[in-house]
Amino acid sequence: MKHLTKSPEETQKLAEEFARNLKGGEIILLNGDLGAGKTCFVQGLASALDIPPTVYVRSPTFALINEYLGGRLSLYHFDFYRLGDPSELDSLGIEEYLFSDGVTAIEWADKFPDELPENAISINFRVIDENSREINFL
Repeated sequence: MKHLTKSPEETQKLAEEFARNLKGGEIILLNGDLGAGKTCFVQGLASALDIPPTVYVRSPTFALINEYLGGRLSLYHFDFYRLGDPSELDSLGIEEYLFSDGVTAIEWADKFPDELPENAISINFRVIDENSREINFL
């Protein structure tokens, strides 16, 4: 299902609507170019999962994983952009997160598709213009 958002706020709102049905254990694969709205989408997930608003949701590009706790469900936010080899996933303890009761969101998941469960939810982001994004739930 494709959606068109025309602002970061609309991208966050779409994520909030999507996240209302999450029960825990979901793995969400976020793919798209730099600046396509992946982190913005995760911010909307965090809001819908009742992560405290005082917690700043940011890209884990350098940390590789950010954990957001204290909400209806925990949110584990990975970024594979800087990883060069699938063996690096083991050092992150990814298995522990993938099979947790929380929600796992992975940016740049298309780098290692064979390392991720087939039942994961894939979402592709495409930049239309400065503010607009096409978001495709696969």
